[in-house]
Amino acid sequence: MAMESAEIVQLIQDSIPDAEVRIDDLRGDGDHYSALVLSASFKGKSRIQQHQLVYKALKGRMGDQLHALALKTGTPAET
Repeated sequence: MAMESAEIVQLIQDSIPDAEVRIDDLRGDGDHYSALVLSASFKGKSRIQQHQLVYKALKGRMGDQLHALALKTGTPAET
């Protein structure tokens, strides 16, 4: 079962309200995405901690509704 990119954005922004999220469908199949997530709340957190926050925001949909997500995170100042 595929997931719409808008749903991914909404889930992330619901959990990380200040997140700036850009999603790209890598294969056009709604199953393989790349995501850039920028948030000031990531400041002082390791990349692993940042990714954990994003995966937590997806509420268990990784591996089920969402097969693959190439994730890049950071703070707005790092871009």
